[in-house]
Amino acid sequence: MSESNTLNDIQNGSSTPASTNQPSFSDYTLSEEITRALDTLGYHQPTPVQQQVIPQALSRSDITVKSQTGSGKTAAYGIPLCEMVEWEESRPQALILTPTRELADQVKEDIMNIGRFKRIKAAAIYGKQPFDRQRRELTQRNHVIVGTPGRVMDHIEKDTIDLERIQYLVIDEADEMLSMGFIEQLEKIIRELPTERMTMLFSATLPKDVEKLCHRYMNQPVDIEIGSASDKRQTQIQHKLYTVSEKAKPSLLQKVTITENPDSCIIFCRTQVNVDAVATQLESLGYPASKIHGGMEQDDRNRVMNEFRAGQFRYLVATDVAARGIDIDRITHVINYDLPMEKESYVHRTGRTGRAGQSGTAITFATPYEDKFLNAIQNYIGFEIPRAEEPSAFAVSEARDAFERKLHDRPAPKKSKGEELNANILKLYFNGGKKKKLRAVDFVGTIARIEGVTADDIGIISIQETVTYVDILNGKGPLVMKAMQNTTIKGKQLKVQKART
Repeated sequence: MSESNTLNDIQNGSSTPASTNQPSFSDYTLSEEITRALDTLGYHQPTPVQQQVIPQALSRSDITVKSQTGSGKTAAYGIPLCEMVEWEESRPQALILTPTRELADQVKEDIMNIGRFKRIKAAAIYGKQPFDRQRRELTQRNHVIVGTPGRVMDHIEKDTIDLERIQYLVIDEADEMLSMGFIEQLEKIIRELPTERMTMLFSATLPKDVEKLCHRYMNQPVDIEIGSASDKRQTQIQHKLYTVSEKAKPSLLQKVTITENPDSCIIFCRTQVNVDAVATQLESLGYPASKIHGGMEQDDRNRVMNEFRAGQFRYLVATDVAARGIDIDRITHVINYDLPMEKESYVHRTGRTGRAGQSGTAITFATPYEDKFLNAIQNYIGFEIPRAEEPSAFAVSEARDAFERKLHDRPAPKKSKGEELNANILKLYFNGGKKKKLRAVDFVGTIARIEGVTADDIGIISIQETVTYVDILNGKGPLVMKAMQNTTIKGKQLKVQKART
């Protein structure tokens, strides 16, 4: 399988179940709660990486996985983790380390979706977020913790994270951890974990330092490789290369976006300054655009990514913070406004398009002085990027009407992966928590006694100091909310209402 081909190997989101000749998730020994969630999420056929990882993970083997972006890695480890963790255990059992905050949030959401009917609770912890808020969340029942190495280390040093019951460690995007200088922190974290554990490491490449990490802290790991950089199969991504001077990039960007007329597009820049400049240019031209980079507040970054996922604007200008592991459906175009300096980044950037079997276009601007970096990229991906001519004035003129019509049309709203899953879930708010000595079993025992409700209709329970949130599944939320108006929990009458989201 080619490196570029692996850009398209993402979880099959088709609503049609796998045929009898194709592998399916029913081939694995998974509980009804997990298979039900996978079916609701539209996960019917495991991708190649999932086919190889899931059985090994369920047998609790240490695993190293070399697989490119878009291959379905999160579900490859998320499915067995959700299967293996025990709901009854109130202390964290799995730790997942990711290089970026955005990826941590996405992994947390994926874990919660896969484990929804098993009531698996996950917490995401990372920098640029109030430490005390995270500390409070870590005192609650969490089965899985997802975090960036720096913030996880902060919690370890302040003794605000419980790692004594960790049985499963996942290191995601290990090569990016290396390039971001996290290897030393990774080793410190690993040394704080129980030695009797299962470890899974995922990486697009396996540099020497990552290999050493595997050998030092893993027990005879099973090595899995999906695809390689040297293969040259045809892909569903059309690659184009424009040679352009730095000064001419803004003009070329306008011409290319008019002639290409993308439905949804990420424009990658090398620096925060360039992101700001390009976003300003697009906004001045009336493009529905926004931006994201590391200099922004985390809440603003989250908001922008959520709005882009929902299809509220067409053009996202970004640094590489949006290139790693971020899964957004139906991105038709990626534009490398600045050529990436690292060859791996080209694969991760262009891997944002052409996902789930759809076609995509990857456009790259390169200056005449960047041949060294361009050659390194082409050697790495195993093919020469086809060169393109700057769109002529005639081509731009011909395309402008269609471009203008789309520009003023609101993009079609995109459904999130968990939208259908969460459609029949109502989160209820109760005005009592730990201070009233309430426990999860108190809520389960009381709610399950309501006529027409069983324990299977109760989802994640989050008990805080003075309040509790309970997910009610299977459309039973209104029934439970009405019944609880006149029902006590552990002898206490609590105010109950629909939780604000």
